[in-house]
Amino acid sequence: MSTTGATADPLAALGSLPGVAESVESVRKAVDRVYGHRIMRRRSNEITSEAALRGARGSAALSGADWALEEVRRRTDFSGDDEAHTVGAALRLTAEAGQLLSIWRQSPLRVLARLHLVAAASQEDTVGRPRQDGEPVDEPLVELPLPDASEVAGRLEGLSQLIIAGGSAPALVTAAVVHGELLALRPFGTHNGLVARAAERIVLVGSGLDPKSVCPAEVGHAEPGRAAYLAALEGYVSGTPEGMATWIAHCGRAIELGARESTAVCEALQRGAA
Repeated sequence: MSTTGATADPLAALGSLPGVAESVESVRKAVDRVYGHRIMRRRSNEITSEAALRGARGSAALSGADWALEEVRRRTDFSGDDEAHTVGAALRLTAEAGQLLSIWRQSPLRVLARLHLVAAASQEDTVGRPRQDGEPVDEPLVELPLPDASEVAGRLEGLSQLIIAGGSAPALVTAAVVHGELLALRPFGTHNGLVARAAERIVLVGSGLDPKSVCPAEVGHAEPGRAAYLAALEGYVSGTPEGMATWIAHCGRAIELGARESTAVCEALQRGAA
């Protein structure tokens, strides 16, 4: 996304794209339904914990580790093959995201570095910093042109400035841009998808749209399948108004599906308490 141009608040300008206002309103209603559920008044911590687990499972699935929820729930050792490492990274990121909310608005690049450190769980010198020219990127499921290191650095700085400056953009728009930009740039050598989705979660929680983190967008991104997710991402990468609107709408629908997931959890808990 270009962060320069005639408008002083390019994120807010995206809110005027066709269909975006409708997506913003639809998301708000879906989130309000979850928060209005009677179970949320008494057992919100349980809903938050279950949403975290399901969100991590969905994010891992989009990165190639499509495990059943019960397998994720029961497993304690994630030191095996690549899929196990991916699931473990997704779980760690979901847990870490909530600890970084206060830092995000002041230093988003610091938060991104921390997220990558948590995901990679490695002491290699390439971990926790944007890649340099010539360094490979292991993100095989995202087959899009890879920006060079100088473009990555410039666009990350631009994104950081937008977040620090704040503005009037709806949370959905900001979250969609953060998510899309990180996937488009793939600034790290590994785990870019997991980091991008964790950053989206931070925006949604920190903005106040989903303060208890009970609407796991990762579930909604995964539910339609990886092909739909990547097709929507191509819209973002195109930079066209239509493509951007398609990506924002996709992210909005993902939040709605995440809200629906947690509503179902509330209903199950309510039936069990009856």
